[in-house]
Amino acid sequence: MMRKGMRLSFAMRLAPALLAFAAPMALHAEETPAVTLTSTQSALVAKAAKLGATSLKTLPAPDGGFVLAGKLAGDQFSVAFPAGWKGGALLFAHGYSAPGSPVAVAEDPLSPAVGTNGMMLKVYQDGYAAGHSAYDKAGMGVESATENTLRLRDFLTRLGAKRVLVAGGSMGGNIVLSLIEQHPKAFAGAISACGVTDGWESLFAQLIDMRAAYNVLTEGTPYALPGEHDLLKSAFPMDPPAGEAASSDAFRNGRIVQIAMPVLMLAQAAAANPDGREAHILKQVASIGGFEPEVASIAFPLVTVTLGMDDLGATLGGNIYGNVGKVYASPEMTAEEAAAFNAKVQRISADPAAVANARRWHQATGRFDVPLVTIHNRIDSLVPYAQSEALGRIVAAAGNEKRLVQYTVPGTKAALPVGGVEGYTHCGFSPEQMTATWEALKGWVETGKRPAADAVR
Repeated sequence: MMRKGMRLSFAMRLAPALLAFAAPMALHAEETPAVTLTSTQSALVAKAAKLGATSLKTLPAPDGGFVLAGKLAGDQFSVAFPAGWKGGALLFAHGYSAPGSPVAVAEDPLSPAVGTNGMMLKVYQDGYAAGHSAYDKAGMGVESATENTLRLRDFLTRLGAKRVLVAGGSMGGNIVLSLIEQHPKAFAGAISACGVTDGWESLFAQLIDMRAAYNVLTEGTPYALPGEHDLLKSAFPMDPPAGEAASSDAFRNGRIVQIAMPVLMLAQAAAANPDGREAHILKQVASIGGFEPEVASIAFPLVTVTLGMDDLGATLGGNIYGNVGKVYASPEMTAEEAAAFNAKVQRISADPAAVANARRWHQATGRFDVPLVTIHNRIDSLVPYAQSEALGRIVAAAGNEKRLVQYTVPGTKAALPVGGVEGYTHCGFSPEQMTATWEALKGWVETGKRPAADAVR
């Protein structure tokens, strides 16, 4: 039976399937269900209001608990408190969403829309409050996410939280590193799932190199990407033009499909003729980018980088990767092909101020003071396993191995809903794996005993 990834929508529709980085889907209920609070719960809500939370509403949660949703400093949050809450809490930092996406998160943090494959519900069932916060912006949002998640943590401690843990997926895994390294006393433990746990320079180097390779190698073919090809710009604007009749979701999804379709066509042609030109192109593009030579591992990175460059540059203050002087080589290229590629590929330079911002938000240092558990697929179609390996090296260099436990699980595949194509998932974890990851951290924090090497499989 095929495992579903953290983004359950990956295998449901093409456009959401290609919205990478484990972003959440906001829930908009037409009517708030009635909930009867105990006197203790009512007192908690009243205290939240006194602490400055606004737009407060409550929703029922399982087994006598309740969800408290509202805003802190204008940013949406929600926390599910179990009945008889004793003061433990876990906050989840969601992943990247396409620029222009709504910043809202699900009102019910236990909902499948949050994208943790049941982990938040297990956290709640174990007696911990489970919550999350919206960010100030979509796209590259590590700085905002760090600040807003920390604000929610401080709010919970004033409400009575005694031990707060943090978890995140994909970009959220990078946010986790930002939080525990820059605020070492704020959290008691952390989880990074499929996270960008090395940093943005190394990841975007791969993504931009892949885009550059795809542009060169598909030029003049039916598989060339539409829109702007300049590596420093997005292929298309992600905000609907004035008067656009389609909803913003439909507009963004349409952009995603525009980028994805040529890649899917290339993959289908390569599958039909494994020794043909298209298969050769696919292998070369994947080799230059450092990804698997298969459809999802080409499409996911290209969608992310081609539609996210304007936001990346605006958020960080410029470009964070340069390839001037780089000599590209690939085992899939002859010497003549490599020479022609190097002569033609676009050359770009990094902006020092942008690089400094990327390193602050956030390049891992390996210096943190709390237990950190990571989980990563051996093959991930967007955040390569190399990110997990790099974190291990960084932590070892910092002499901090005692605080890190890393789990590697096999890659998983899912069928894309077009043409019968199947590809590797991003954050492709089963509910059992996510539950085991939570239990590994929980046990480590509560008992001080390091989790077993085979605790997550």
